[in-house]
Amino acid sequence: MKEKIISKASEMFLKLGFKSVTMDDIAGEMCISKKTIYKYFCNKEILIAESTETVHKQIHEIIDTIISKNYNAIEENFEIRKMFKEMFQSSDNSPIYQLKKHYPEVYTTVMDREIRECNTTFEKNIIKGIQQGLYRESINIKNYIQFYYHLVFTIRENISSEKESQKIELEILEYHTRAMATAAGLIELENQLLNYTI
Repeated sequence: MKEKIISKASEMFLKLGFKSVTMDDIAGEMCISKKTIYKYFCNKEILIAESTETVHKQIHEIIDTIISKNYNAIEENFEIRKMFKEMFQSSDNSPIYQLKKHYPEVYTTVMDREIRECNTTFEKNIIKGIQQGLYRESINIKNYIQFYYHLVFTIRENISSEKESQKIELEILEYHTRAMATAAGLIELENQLLNYTI
């Protein structure tokens, strides 16, 4: 039952927002009593913390699956971007923006976890791109990871509209890729942009 509650709560939080969804709403959706939810979660913040951890695991499992398909480095980043777009397309408000505003302690935990995971993913992608001749060899990998990370999460933290966040994040991905790309990388980037639907 605990896993079912987390699953339903995660779905509702992402779609309707962390602030607006109540324990009553979750209980009503699941046709269970609120008391049943409180049996597993003594307050909403703990439920949010566990829900965000579950979503984090799901996201990174999907990212690992995308990476395992051996796309080239640029295509890999666009496939990951598509995954985020599909996962959050039903959200009106950016989940990260809401977490920061309404549940700052949970937000800090989420971001610490994301920094560790994302830094590893970004680093592997850049190394792969260099090996494939799509990114320049002279890149300071550590700095480029920081640049990209800060751009993406600054948008996530400060723009409430999920649709607007997605649009700007695509522009950030283009900016990030152009900064690293070789001539071959620029050709691949243009192909990806041509085939990407917002």
